Amino acid sequence: MSGAQIPEHRRDDDPVTDPDPAQAIAEALSPPPPAHLEQLTERARDYVKAASSANTRKAYTSDWKHFAAWCRRQGLETFPPSPQVVGLYITACASGTGIPGGKPNAVSTIERRLSALSWTYTQRGTPLERGDRHITTVLAGIRNTHASPPRQKEAVLPEDLVAMLETLDRGTLRGLRDRAMLLLGFAGGLRRSEVVGLDLGRDQTGDGRGWVEILDRGMVVTLRGKNGWREVEIGRGSSDATCPIVALQVWLKLARIGHGPLFRRVTGESKDVGPDRLNDREVARLVKRTALVAGVRGDLSEGEREKRFAGHSLRAGLASSAEVDERYVQRQLGHASAEMTRRYQRRRDRFRVNLTKAAGL
Repeated sequence: MSGAQIPEHRRDDDPVTDPDPAQAIAEALSPPPPAHLEQLTERARDYVKAASSANTRKAYTSDWKHFAAWCRRQGLETFPPSPQVVGLYITACASGTGIPGGKPNAVSTIERRLSALSWTYTQRGTPLERGDRHITTVLAGIRNTHASPPRQKEAVLPEDLVAMLETLDRGTLRGLRDRAMLLLGFAGGLRRSEVVGLDLGRDQTGDGRGWVEILDRGMVVTLRGKNGWREVEIGRGSSDATCPIVALQVWLKLARIGHGPLFRRVTGESKDVGPDRLNDREVARLVKRTALVAGVRGDLSEGEREKRFAGHSLRAGLASSAEVDERYVQRQLGHASAEMTRRYQRRRDRFRVNLTKAAGL
């Protein structure tokens, strides 16, 4: 980075401001809009928030704070965006130099931080030049030096799921709720955010990600994802004990849920059901907890097992267990390519198609 022009040092008493994406529209409208446009301005702010998920906005806000604090410690300005400064920042993240804790960030974390900076700068009307050599060359070097193959979460297979269900108390509302969440997440191949984002019907809440429609032969789950809406069909199971539709119906009936979020917090010694939907992290905790209690992958240490299981274990379990044409699994999981689906199939026959023999060797 020789010859890079570093922006002037900021003053120590300058506050580090954290950009609020929802303010982007309001800040762009200067002077303030006439009174009769205030309602449209508020609606525009709502649409800005809806452009990305709450989890994404939370992560981006955290990453911006991390960058802004690093700039302050180094005596550098955050604005205007400087590829040189960003290149130095991701170098610090990769090496652990000058960042809290001194621990190097993973490549995936650095890439997310870079996306957060680019997104935030764009929202402020001052785009960051991501293609600048001070960023691209450094990032390529970081990837070549530190990148490692992705660590996949352990798949929860059908026999594992049955054992996990047995650890739940069928006599409590919390146990019934958790049974329905595990079975629905597995049978639908749903992400944890999709599980907790479901409502009982269409357009019932402002923060819902979809809804369910229970039919005689199964259930249709309508989901809003990154690439638009999709439908997931979940058939009834061969036994009521492992049927996701039966589990969901029992939970809804005993929890007296007739409108709004499907899965909610249970309080008061598992007797009271609140109005608000669960956080998606509860799905990961549920999978992890029940897998440990059920002794899934008992050949591993408890610490290793705790790292292996998460919400994605349910999706991987369905992909690995459903012995049907790969296209149906791909559609259920909402993947754009078969290659992505294969990453979830932990026990597929990798050599079913042998091109070596097919070529005559």
